[in-house]
Amino acid sequence: MDVCVLGRIGYDLYAVERNRPLAEVEHFSRHLGGSSANIAVGLARLGLRVGMISCLGKDALADYLLGFLRKEGVDIQFVRMVEGYNTSLCLTEVSPPDRFPQVFYRHQAADTRVEVAPAERAYIQQARMFVTNGTSLSASPAREATLDTLKTARQARLRTIFDVDYRASSWSSPEEAGRAARGALPCVDVVVGNEDELFVLTGERDPKDQVRVVLAAGVTLLVRKLGAKGVEAHTRDQFFSALPYPSQVVSTIGAGDAFAAGFLYALNRELVLAECLRYGNASAAIVVSRVSCADAMPYREELEEFLRATAERTSQ
Repeated sequence: MDVCVLGRIGYDLYAVERNRPLAEVEHFSRHLGGSSANIAVGLARLGLRVGMISCLGKDALADYLLGFLRKEGVDIQFVRMVEGYNTSLCLTEVSPPDRFPQVFYRHQAADTRVEVAPAERAYIQQARMFVTNGTSLSASPAREATLDTLKTARQARLRTIFDVDYRASSWSSPEEAGRAARGALPCVDVVVGNEDELFVLTGERDPKDQVRVVLAAGVTLLVRKLGAKGVEAHTRDQFFSALPYPSQVVSTIGAGDAFAAGFLYALNRELVLAECLRYGNASAAIVVSRVSCADAMPYREELEEFLRATAERTSQ
């Protein structure tokens, strides 16, 4: 296994009628969602061997989600069904280019019930990379399980990645989310977050201070996602940045997960950081041109062709 991903799997409904307020939408298309599951599918489509650790409610929605992950080649042997808890649900308005309000339903969310036993720890140790996110720290026992698995991955010398993934509806306050996320940093190699998420994590608005605080915690690589302004990668002695690729925006939901999949795929291949940013931006540009995230993730051939064609246009 190349990558083990721990986190949420959700059921997403996207408005079929575009440019209509969510309250007036009559038809929706269904998709697998959840930041962690989206990243897992993206990595699998790029050719990596991926396994997930998560929980779903014991309901009909779970059957669809498990079937989708199985079809995509994601190993789900450690995705457990939990009686009495709900599969996370999200509804999204699609009003391009810049209006995509979402409504989350995460009461008694099943993914907060993740627990780890020796079998899960042994499973993680088979991977080269371990990926998790901040939402997994929002409630017990998933919070303790996430910290436990990060420690396991670190001890087994996996590269550990933490996507801040701040969702206000999952926390009582940003301060609580920040405290929980900072508690994970001693076992994290790579942090990925946008400007607002890094403010939650560090309490700092100034970009230089965000970088300083994260790297001082022992993290070796910080990726700052800046939306239309591009993306930055910071280490103690290196800095890279890249502008986004032009794209006809249909939906920006999932752009961050798509970036993460492309970036981590390149990182797993040990490409230089500038190339990793290019792969991440290319994956995001493809996904924002479509509705949904997991369904929209590019396969390796499509991503490579996008990068090749873009390079040719740039050189002309």
